[in-house]
Amino acid sequence: MTSYLYLTALAVSLLGLGILDWRYRVALFSDARRTLVTLGLAIAFFLVWDLLGVSLGIFFIGDAPYLSGWVIAPEVPVEEVAFLTLLTYNTLLLWLAFSRWHARRRRGQRTAVEAP
Repeated sequence: MTSYLYLTALAVSLLGLGILDWRYRVALFSDARRTLVTLGLAIAFFLVWDLLGVSLGIFFIGDAPYLSGWVIAPEVPVEEVAFLTLLTYNTLLLWLAFSRWHARRRRGQRTAVEAP
């Protein structure tokens, strides 16, 4: 059971981000196409980065009891794709949430200054 612990934790974390996104309509539930393209490009970039690191001997799986053992390429476990998805989705949600907050704050300050 411990061999799937990391993948399970990543899946639960992604589910949590998805629920927050659904609740506040930040990314995927606001503009699905743009979100999926953005995530796809970012994940592809980081996977190329990982494959380059593997080919240079920098990245390797090692002895990890919490990994499932499934690999998508030599020295690239399936958990890496889940992690990269979590990383990029989290970053996108934070960026969009702070952008909204900043825009609302600026609108609030503008109206407060304009009021007599």
